[in-house]
Amino acid sequence: MNAEETPDFSVLAKDGLARLGKLSMDRHALDTPTFMPVGTRGAVRTLTALDLEELEADIILGNTYHLMLRPGVEVIQEKGGLHQFTGWNRLILTDSGGYQIFSLEPDVDDKGATFKSTYDGSLHRLTPQDAVDIQCGLGADIQMALDVCPPLPSEKSVIETAVVRTKLWAEDARKHFLFKRDKEGFSNAQFGIVQGGLDLTLRRISGEQIVEIGFDGYAIGGLSVGESRSEMIEPMDASIRTLPADRPRYFMGLGDPAGLVEAVNLGVDMFDCVWPTRLARHGTALTNTGRINLGAARYARSDDPIDLSFPQSPASHWSRGYLRHLLAVGEPAAARLLTLHNLAWLFDMMRRMRESISTGTFQEFRKEILDIWG
Repeated sequence: MNAEETPDFSVLAKDGLARLGKLSMDRHALDTPTFMPVGTRGAVRTLTALDLEELEADIILGNTYHLMLRPGVEVIQEKGGLHQFTGWNRLILTDSGGYQIFSLEPDVDDKGATFKSTYDGSLHRLTPQDAVDIQCGLGADIQMALDVCPPLPSEKSVIETAVVRTKLWAEDARKHFLFKRDKEGFSNAQFGIVQGGLDLTLRRISGEQIVEIGFDGYAIGGLSVGESRSEMIEPMDASIRTLPADRPRYFMGLGDPAGLVEAVNLGVDMFDCVWPTRLARHGTALTNTGRINLGAARYARSDDPIDLSFPQSPASHWSRGYLRHLLAVGEPAAARLLTLHNLAWLFDMMRRMRESISTGTFQEFRKEILDIWG
């Protein structure tokens, strides 16, 4: 891949709108639909890069906001980039930092945002060009353009302003990224983000604007932020309808099984979320019969593994009773074992979903998941 080429994305099979694809980059190739664990500060909590390799993860997400503040992009750059710093040799996608910044209610204008650090209260300025430079310094394989992510619910005028600024920032980010890619000769990718809240017209407008700018892939932002799944479906579909078929589509911040199959049903390829790892740290396991709270007293004497129908779980060696004991006494091993299990289970669900698309049985698989998780 030379500096002018985009990542190679191919749709290998379809079942309705659901797509089986392959995304190939210089460092690694992955099959889609795919799920990206979130490594907020350079690690998925309780796990190492070696753990993720053993789980056969293809790609993880790094949080630009936190990494630019601690330890700082200069430190990571000195260490050879995020891959070398963390010991992770497969793909890394970094968000733009926008979501965390906007949760801090910064001062925003057409050129960028000024915000306070959650660590020490220091003031920082972030522009679309800064976000590109920071993510290039981190060495992300895929970086996101800085966008304006308004909370839901918001007044329509707030959503409209977010759409306008997201377009302006996307133009600045893309121009700067292409300049750097041409000058420095790297082959990494940049995705644009579609906003619009729950408004179908604004979703269409934003999608058309971002696609016209031209990115290597496209993300659906500003959803899965507290609205119900039924509220999410139509705006998601409105966004997807504007996106080109020959580019990967990424839904930001979605990780529950029912939400995943509904998004794949409409043609989404990539996902990330803290949901499965956060549940694990609070004692909840994902299973083929639904989620279970291992902190419950009824599991105190259970000799069963977490999920009898998923014996390949990295935590299947230990009983529910033992895991409950670890949780009860605050032993950190509990969070680690449940995190390993939840990610392994979710990766297996994605594998089964890809298989169902390839065999034309996706709707049966979707019904199975929705019957349990819907």
